[in-house]
Amino acid sequence: MRTNDSTDRVGAPNERSGRAGHGQCRPADVRSAIRRAVTGRCGATGCRYDEDGLSDALLVASELTSNAMLHGGGITGFDVDVDERTVSVSVSDRSDRLPVTVEPVDGEGRRRVGGRGWPIICRLAREVRVSCLPSGGKCVTAVVPVF
Repeated sequence: MRTNDSTDRVGAPNERSGRAGHGQCRPADVRSAIRRAVTGRCGATGCRYDEDGLSDALLVASELTSNAMLHGGGITGFDVDVDERTVSVSVSDRSDRLPVTVEPVDGEGRRRVGGRGWPIICRLAREVRVSCLPSGGKCVTAVVPVF
């Protein structure tokens, strides 16, 4: 974790970096990084976080990383930024395809398995951004209030 003025940031090496000792990122890695960043911020500033907000941020992180693994060709990196009111979770993947919402039922009225992650992200986050990466792929950033 590194501190820049009012922002605490945790970054993870990506798969493309080829750094020794760092395997593929998992949803649990991102959740752990969020917990460390938020608790570190609270320890450094004495502020208190909202338990429900932290739970929302952890769920958003899980959904972002799961979506990158299932639909984006794998996670290529992530960042966690904490400022005075929010946690920003950014997850990068290999796909240029934009996230989409899938109807919870198919054409015959049967409930689909999955397809609920993107709506959860959009509902819990104050802001969601999707940006294309110069080397290919995309980065999805969700900003979740926690303080």
